[in-house]
This record gives sequence, C-alpha cells and structure tokens, in this order.
Amino acid sequence: MAGPGGDGTAGAGVPFGAMEDAVEWIGTTLDERTTCEELATFVHRHFCEAAAVDLLPTDVAADHHSPAPDLSRVAAAGVTRLLTPSGGPRPLSVRALDEGHPIASSIDLSGRIPRQVMTVPLLAHGRLYGVLLAVRRGAAFTDAAMSGAHYAARLAAVHLGHSRRHNAVRSTVLDLQRALLAEPGRPHPNLDLATRYLPAGGGTLVGGDWFETVRLHFGRTLLVVGDVMGHGLDAAVDMNAYRSMLRYVASTDLPPHRVLRRLDAAVAEDGTRRPATCLLVRVDPARGTAAIAGAGHLPPVLFAGDGSGELLPLPVGPPLGTGVGGYEQVTRDLSPDDTLVMFTDGLVERRGEDIDESLARLAAVRVPPGAGVDELLDEVLVKLDARHAEDDVAVLAARIRPRNHTA
Repeated sequence: MAGPGGDGTAGAGVPFGAMEDAVEWIGTTLDERTTCEELATFVHRHFCEAAAVDLLPTDVAADHHSPAPDLSRVAAAGVTRLLTPSGGPRPLSVRALDEGHPIASSIDLSGRIPRQVMTVPLLAHGRLYGVLLAVRRGAAFTDAAMSGAHYAARLAAVHLGHSRRHNAVRSTVLDLQRALLAEPGRPHPNLDLATRYLPAGGGTLVGGDWFETVRLHFGRTLLVVGDVMGHGLDAAVDMNAYRSMLRYVASTDLPPHRVLRRLDAAVAEDGTRRPATCLLVRVDPARGTAAIAGAGHLPPVLFAGDGSGELLPLPVGPPLGTGVGGYEQVTRDLSPDDTLVMFTDGLVERRGEDIDESLARLAAVRVPPGAGVDELLDEVLVKLDARHAEDDVAVLAARIRPRNHTA
C-alpha cells in the first residue's frame, strides 16, 4: 500500500478506499484551480512523489495542437503543484492525449537518477481539460496505480466540465444584467443621480435586482428599485419583463401606489413571472416632495446634509405578482441637501441577523457632510462592506439639484 507522499512503493496494491477518498477529495468547489490542486494532492498522496496538473485554456479543444506539459518542472519540484500551460515540444504526453488513457514511461531527467513518469489526460464527455503528470523513483507504476490515477483524473475532468458550464451561464447572466442596468432611463436634469450594481461573489448566480428611472411630466421623475425572487438566467429575464412593464405603466403618470396596483394585476394575470419586490419614489423637485410606495420591499433611507441617516417609514404591501394589491403611499418633504438612497436587500441583510438590526445599521451610517451623490453612495457601500455581500446589491441615490439663480 502506498503511503502519503510516496516512499518507493507508491502505487502498489491501491485499496478501494483510495477511490472513495477521491470522491471526497476532488471537486469540493466550482473553482478550477482548487479542483486541479485537489487532484494533484490526491495522486501525490497515493501514487507518487510529485504530481501536477497542466490545465489547458478554455478555448483549446481536445484535438488542437496545444503546448505539451513540461515534465521536467514536475520531476524537479518534488511537491504537489499546479502548472500553467507551457511551451516547447510535445514529447511524452502526446500519446496520452491522443489515446485518452494513462501512459507510463521511464526517463532520465538528471542524467543520473531514472524516474518513472505517468501522464493522464483529464478527459470527460469528449473534451480534454488538461493533463495530470505524476513522477516517482524506483519501480514502474503498477496497473492499479495507473487505474487509480485515471479514475481520479476522470473525476476531476467531470468537475472541471461542470465548473466551466457554470461559469459560462454566470457570464451570460452577468452580461445580460449589466446590459440591462448600464443605461437606466434618464431622469430630469433637476435630479442628481448615482447607481451601483454589485453581483454577489462565490458560486451563486446573479439574481433579478434592478433599478430604473422614468421621466414624468412637470419635471418629476419616478425612481424604481426592484428584486425578482430567485437567481440565475430566469430571474434576469423576468427582471427585464418587470422593467418593461414598469416603463409602460409609469408613462400613464399614475401615482406610485396605483402603478404598483397595475403591475401586480398584470403580472398575476400573466402567471408566468416570478414574484418580485419593488420600491417606487416619485420625486417632484418643484414642490420638494417625494411620494413613496412599496411592494414587499425594504424602505429607503434619507441622508441629511449633515451626513446623518434616517430610515423612512413605509406601509408594507405584498410583493408583485400575488394579485392581492392593497398598496399605499406616503409623502415626504425633500430639500436640496437631502439624499434619498434606495436599495435591494443584499446591501443590508446578513446571515443570522434580524432585518431590523440590518436596517438600523444602515441608518446609523454617517456620510461626509456635503458629499456628492456618487461619493455618498460609495461611502455607504464601503461602510456596509457591500462588495462581500452574500446576495446581489443594487443601489440608487438621488438628490434634488438646486436651481441656478442668475442676476
């Protein structure tokens, strides 16, 4: 039985338990580098003295003439290591790549100490993801060692395939989300506006967070922040549908609570969209007022000119798509020194924390007095550590722009 790290008998009589270890060890995350390191570590522990993985770029197919792994780097290292694609000739590993199974050979890299080398393709579902390289001294690799390494490499390749498909879908959703959010409608020039969208990190797919602005008559602007329930491409598609419906309904210049009522009825009648929360604020700079209505969404926060924050009370209405209705609106005075901040729950929610505590933490944020809307928004995001949030974050900040008085 081979001991961890290899001792000259590595690869002989591999127990079935080693294969069970492979399932436990390899593919614990969707990160490609981690999967390769797990594979190399497993093979190093059970079969050899040095192991590494040369991972092919995502745009290299199995039958392309990609650079060969550099075996001398593996043999000289003597430790588990992840290698980047290397240049040079394609000697020993060509057969392994072409034939799709492990190839073992004896080489003399130093001129003094012969070493046994095994190359195993990372092949799954007809696609090559890279090559596993294993090096040891002494006797040749046994059939059991080669079978064990092949099993582990195949397992890693399957996980690499899952990772790349996941990343491709995530990239598509992110591109869609950015395209939809990159150009919110233009507010009237009597408003200063700043927006931010931060997708959650890790392996979670982006969700249906969005914001919008709609120009209305008489210099008014409707500000919108919404969040479609769920994550992934379906949520992003539904988000776009909500956004389109919102623009259409808002163009009728109804008050915010009636806009929500129309949206709720339309979505409930359609029956194919996921429920969504939504917050509407109609800002009237001429009167210095804001009419606010929400559908299951968190209330906005108002930062005064001195930098202090205040959470604005808001009647709770059901999410859009339920068909229940019953939305109400409140009115709040706004001065040119006030900055209204609307946000999705990813900004404030933290695991294991009551939402009231989360909202209180936001309201307690102090921003620099006199800060512009962009600076204020960045300050809020930093103080709430929004870039490490567990969910997507969409934020919109607006402030009435003072009129220019000329003599």
